[in-house]
Amino acid sequence: MDHPRALPGNAPPFDPELGAALESLGAGAREPFTPENLAARQRRDAAARPRPTLGELRADGRFEVGELRVPGAEPGQDVTLVSARPAGSTGTLPLLYYMHGGGMLMGNAWSVLPRLLREWALALELAVVSVEYRLAPGTRYPGPLEDCYAGLGWVAAHAAATGIDADRIVIGGKSAGGGLAAALALLTRDRGGPAPIGQLLMCPMLDDRNDTHSSHQMAGLDTWDRTSNATAWQALLGDRYGAADVPPYAAAARATDLSGLPPAYIDVGSAETLRDESVAYANALWQAGGQAELHVWPGAFHGFDTLAPTAALSQDARAARTQWLRRILTRPPATDGPAR
Repeated sequence: MDHPRALPGNAPPFDPELGAALESLGAGAREPFTPENLAARQRRDAAARPRPTLGELRADGRFEVGELRVPGAEPGQDVTLVSARPAGSTGTLPLLYYMHGGGMLMGNAWSVLPRLLREWALALELAVVSVEYRLAPGTRYPGPLEDCYAGLGWVAAHAAATGIDADRIVIGGKSAGGGLAAALALLTRDRGGPAPIGQLLMCPMLDDRNDTHSSHQMAGLDTWDRTSNATAWQALLGDRYGAADVPPYAAAARATDLSGLPPAYIDVGSAETLRDESVAYANALWQAGGQAELHVWPGAFHGFDTLAPTAALSQDARAARTQWLRRILTRPPATDGPAR
């Protein structure tokens, strides 16, 4: 379908509080990624987002944190997992297996942990494993997803030794990490791998075709716009970019069979590029007989709760995610389980 470029004034307005926060960040907050500036932006991000040390992550002894090197899908290609849990916890804990955001281009497994531990590990008494998957364009599909799958398989196989409840694993991520989580749910279903009990998909990157109405509507307006999205998918897919046969494990919106997947939580902003593909994915899960809880936050841009953490809408979004996680972790196990 051909969508005309959005005309001035026809995009959903930003929430006033979020809009003010975005304006205060300046023009750089909306500078798009392009193939020409990608390498420089990656260097800039690495400098601006240094990895916290394990000592910093332990937060004066509140958490037990360690790094694990586990075998990857390729010989000699290990995957680093950063594992954390509340200090002094006993018995087995449920697990949030998490994939960081950054458009498949940036970010790391360490920097997301302070927020995850502060918001969820203590409140819900759960463990967190954050995956250091390889980034594009240095590693193209399927490398990053295979890193995530290898890590999940190792964690499930060693659950008893690491104090994890293998029957209560939730996979999740934000932006690119949300897309990876959705793809991982498909991959582990089809390979007969570990069966997560839920998938937490926050503003997920799902559709490489980049041709929804919202992708055109929010061009040049969102913090992650159509140009940045195209740059990221091209970096991930390489020669496959734009092909008709891109596999669903690369872009979950390509999947034609969404049966037998774990319940999903999907949230997205009404004023962001990825809105329509997120809504469509939730609808496709329902049509396949699955469970999905969908939140479209009014006037929110991509990554709003990170860039404006004190805004009322950001607080509401974090509270809704926590409530879903609490429900999914305390829900009695399904009698039939995911289809295999």
